[in-house]
Amino acid sequence: MQFDTIAAISTPMGEGAIAIVRISGDEAVEIADRLFRSPSGKRLVDSSSHTIHYGHLVDPSTDETVEEIMVSLMKAPKTFTREDVIELNCHGGLVSVNRVLRLVLQYGARLAEPGEFTKRAFLNGRIDLSQSEAVMDLIRAKTDRAMNVALNQMDGKLSRLIGELRQALLETLAQVEVNIDYPEYDDVEEMTIPLMIEKGKWVQSEIIRLLSTSSQGRILREGLSTVIIGRPNVGKSSLLNSLVQENKAIVTDIAGTTRDIIEEYVNVKGVPLKLVDTAGIRETEDLVERIGVERSRQVLKEADLVILLLNGSEALSPEDERLLETIRPMDAIIVVNKTDLPQQIDIETVNQLASQKHVITASILQDEGIDELEETIASLFFGGGIEAEDPTYVSNERHIALLHQAKTSIEDAIQAAEARVPIDMIQIDITRTWELLGEIVGDTVQDSLINQLFSQFCLGK
Repeated sequence: MQFDTIAAISTPMGEGAIAIVRISGDEAVEIADRLFRSPSGKRLVDSSSHTIHYGHLVDPSTDETVEEIMVSLMKAPKTFTREDVIELNCHGGLVSVNRVLRLVLQYGARLAEPGEFTKRAFLNGRIDLSQSEAVMDLIRAKTDRAMNVALNQMDGKLSRLIGELRQALLETLAQVEVNIDYPEYDDVEEMTIPLMIEKGKWVQSEIIRLLSTSSQGRILREGLSTVIIGRPNVGKSSLLNSLVQENKAIVTDIAGTTRDIIEEYVNVKGVPLKLVDTAGIRETEDLVERIGVERSRQVLKEADLVILLLNGSEALSPEDERLLETIRPMDAIIVVNKTDLPQQIDIETVNQLASQKHVITASILQDEGIDELEETIASLFFGGGIEAEDPTYVSNERHIALLHQAKTSIEDAIQAAEARVPIDMIQIDITRTWELLGEIVGDTVQDSLINQLFSQFCLGK
C-alpha cells in the first residue's frame, strides 16, 4: 500500500526546549535531504537507518538558513508507520517550528490529518485497531493505572485474546462447512453440535470475563465523575482545593460563593476523578445562584460518585435530610466536615439516613480525614477488583459495546445448538460473533468508522 508523504508538528505548541516536525512516506528522506546541510557534507539519502545527524535546515530557493536542527533518520520497515520517517528536532517555539513545517510542506509533503501517522501504522499492518486506540488512551492517561492499561493494550494482549476467540469460532465454522458439504453422514452432525456448544460456551465465558473489567476500565480511561454536593458553606470548595492541592475554587465564609460548576481532574490512589464542585443546593431568590443550583442538580444525576458534605458544627437541616434521601440509590460517600468546631450534628441520625453508606468525619481546614476519604474512594471502586495490570483489561467504550453484542450473538448460537436448530442457521450467529470481535481489532470494520476513530487523535500522532 502506497501513500503520499505527510508531515506535522508532533510536539505541543508553545515555548519549550525542542520541537519536532515528523515526516512519513516514500519521499520523506528525499524531502529532508533537499533541505538539510551537514557540516561534513554527508547526505541523508546515503546515511544508515536509525541514525541522528546535526546540521542546518536551509531554504534551497534562497540558500537562507532556517534553523539549526538534529535530524533523526529511520527507514522502512522498522518505523512506527512502516514507512520512511524523518523527525526534524528544532528549537521549541511557535515561530521556529512553524518555519520548519512550512518549508517541509513547500518542498513536497502535505499536512497530515489528525491521527494520520497512527492510521498508517494500522493500515500498513504494524498495529491493529485496538492498539491504535490505545495510543490515544496512553496520551490521555491521567494516572499510572490508566497508563498501564493503555500500555498492555498497545502491547497487543487484548488483541491476542480476541484472536484466540476468533480462531475458535473459525474452527467451529469450518466444522459446520463440513457438515453442510456432507449432509449424508449423520455422524458428522453428531460431532459438530457438541463442538459448537463447547467452543461457544468457552467464547461466551471469555467475553463475560472481559466485560467484568469494563466498569473499572471505563473509570480508568475516562475518569470517575465525582460530584461534591451539600448546602452552601459546608466546605465543598475547600475539599476540591484539598484534593487537587491547588486553590482552584474561591473559598469564603459567605454562603453562595460558588455560582457555577467547577471541574478538575485529580489522581486519588490511582483512580482518576473528574471532580465537580457544585453550587450549594438550597432555595434561593438570587437568580444567578438559582441557575447554579439547578446545574448542580443536573450533574448530580449524571455522577458516578457523590460526595455529600455536611456541617458537623450545625444540626441536620431539612435540606441536609433531603440530600441524604436524594443520594440513597447512588454510589455516595458522606463527609461530616468541621470536626475542629464544637459538634452539633447527630451522627447516629446521619448513619441511619445514610443507608449503609460510608460516613467519614473530617476537618478539611485542618487537613484531617482526607486520607480516609481517598482510601474509601479507591476501595469502593477497586477494592478486591481486577488490577490494571490484567492483560485483558477492557476500557474502551467501543470495545465494550461490541463485546456486549458478541455475547448476545454467541448466546443465541448456543441456545440454537442446544435446541438442535438446523446447523446452517446456527452458523449465522457464529459468523456474526466472529465479525463483531473482528471489529474490535479492525479486521471487519468499515472505512468510515476507521476515519472517524482516527479523526479524534491529536495532530502529529
